[in-house]
Amino acid sequence: MTHLDLFSGIGGFALAAKWRGFDTIAFCEKDEFCQKVLKKHWPNVPIFGDIKEFDGEQFNGKIDLLTGGYPCQPFSVAGNQRAHDDDRHLWPQMFRIITQTKPTWVICENVYGHVTLGLDNVLADLENRNYTAQSFVIPSMATGRNHRRDRVYVVAYAAGNGRNEGATSTSDGETNGERRKEEQDEIRDNERRGSLWAEMDWGSKKTGTRGTEPPPLRVDDGLPNRMDRNRALGNAIVPEIAYKIMMGIGV
Repeated sequence: MTHLDLFSGIGGFALAAKWRGFDTIAFCEKDEFCQKVLKKHWPNVPIFGDIKEFDGEQFNGKIDLLTGGYPCQPFSVAGNQRAHDDDRHLWPQMFRIITQTKPTWVICENVYGHVTLGLDNVLADLENRNYTAQSFVIPSMATGRNHRRDRVYVVAYAAGNGRNEGATSTSDGETNGERRKEEQDEIRDNERRGSLWAEMDWGSKKTGTRGTEPPPLRVDDGLPNRMDRNRALGNAIVPEIAYKIMMGIGV
């Protein structure tokens, strides 16, 4: 199963896709720090830069799942909420690549403010391309985080695009997802221990509380790229949420 990741950040969607059994074949990410993180964890996967220059035709008919958290600034309550008038409004570019690549499944992520600014247009665009699309609001606390952080997820499916219609089964009737669950749970736990998310966990594991400031990591040498790390982590999705969504799709 193949996966194309747009606005990849530090690889939250790609990590979830790996747990689910997808093979990420390309990233599209402009930020240099995030590119370094992606190269470290996926050294053999090509990274494309500016999405405006990305040509999706090269992946036409080759993608089972396309994911992307297009920039939230046009819809965030922390900004001016200019939506389509914001020059960072890049959903049209993501939609262009969807129409070029024709993936079977699409998963998008954005901030809660997207519900009242632009979400209807996203759903309409997908439906006009024969996708059945549904939006969900899922908080980070749904995976045990101690902060709410509501996020909008859009899941879209186009039956006519798929190379694999529906979930496949083993000889004893188990779906592939069920058969791999134990293995994937182990992979997920191991990945999480060594991931950037674990390194940047500022809360107390004993009390379950989140501190107002990070602990003094690497005090002797300082914390390299601290602002880049904080920004990248703040923009990242929760991989466990994406994983749960991917477990529910019929690929």
